[in-house]
Amino acid sequence: MGFWKWGVLWLLCADFLFALVGALELARNQPTERISGSAGDVLEDNPVGRLKVFVYELPSKYNKKILQNDPRCLNHMFAAEIFMHRFLLASPVRTLNPEEADWFYTPVYTTCDLTPNGLPLPFKSPRMMRSAIQLISSNWPYWNRTEGADHFFVVPHDFGACFHYQEEKAIERGILTLLQRATLVQTFGQRNHVCLKEGSITIPPYAPPQKMHTHLIPDKIPRSIFVYFRGLFYDVGNDPEGGYYARGARAAVWENFKNNPLFDISTEHPTTYYEDMQRAVFCLCPLGWAPWSPRLVEAVIFGCIPVIIADDIVLPFADAIPWEEIGVFVDEEDVPKLDTILTSIPPEVILRKQRLLANPSMKQAMLFPQPAQPGDAFHQVLNGLARKLPHDRSVFLKPGDKILNWTAGPVGDLKPW
Repeated sequence: MGFWKWGVLWLLCADFLFALVGALELARNQPTERISGSAGDVLEDNPVGRLKVFVYELPSKYNKKILQNDPRCLNHMFAAEIFMHRFLLASPVRTLNPEEADWFYTPVYTTCDLTPNGLPLPFKSPRMMRSAIQLISSNWPYWNRTEGADHFFVVPHDFGACFHYQEEKAIERGILTLLQRATLVQTFGQRNHVCLKEGSITIPPYAPPQKMHTHLIPDKIPRSIFVYFRGLFYDVGNDPEGGYYARGARAAVWENFKNNPLFDISTEHPTTYYEDMQRAVFCLCPLGWAPWSPRLVEAVIFGCIPVIIADDIVLPFADAIPWEEIGVFVDEEDVPKLDTILTSIPPEVILRKQRLLANPSMKQAMLFPQPAQPGDAFHQVLNGLARKLPHDRSVFLKPGDKILNWTAGPVGDLKPW
């Protein structure tokens, strides 16, 4: 019975996929589609002339020397802090006159302390950040007049300025006290979470643009894979009992669909990974230890409809990118129904999502290219900062006023760096 059951299932799935691919192929020659309304225009906004940024010149021990000690930091998914610094140094929005600045930027590479496996250790980050803020508050007057309310920091850790890779510890720590008035530019985004403060700018993780470009395949190759995913389903080393990693969502994907022929899922990471994504209709983007991952960027770049499985996630540039129109959102508790949810989406809806994903402005907004290009993620960050201007007069403190507690936080954070 088992043989006949799976044989029939394979035939039904093959028929479904053949029909879907045929329908999609009939529409391949249709043009890409602009986002309706203001969102498409916002993505193409030019921030030049709308804001001026002063970049603090810090001793190299806070940035360049750290990178020299470990060049791997240029290639990991937290590298936005490095490339944002380089971009701002050469950007026309930069001003050398702090008196005319709208925003102040402090270049601190807090994720460039890597294990032999290339994972960032956040334990020195709070002391490093405190040290940098103490330096700018002592040498310039601008921090003290707002206690950071007109400053922004790039903090691409798993849980942003909570500076820990384990969620429980990150929640316990909370956002570093000295950053609680600043605007945080971070990859972590989850509604109603202590590690995401109101007014933060959520950005995509860094994914190497040139590497992805070299793996592009011709558009005419059909998308013959229905659902695609490569990655961990369990993290036995850090979650031996299971269920905590990805809040059980990845485990549910594996247990429910490991034998489903519509699902091409595995822990193996083939050399054809990027090419396979371009052959897939849907790419799963489930949470891991944090709600975000580079898969979201990769799916958008390769035109694979992202299936976002991360409750309450705040997605990159959500005020400019209409994620509901280009992706599919599945609640974590509904993962066992994933096959029914995806096969129920009409072909015309799939086609529209694919046309929107094919829009170059959508792809550009997810990348940090070198050199920078109009509409890229660098410019989206600046657009986000520009939309916050002018600063409300209430952020400027009276002489002698203090709001932040410089001695708050774990004892270890208060040690000199």
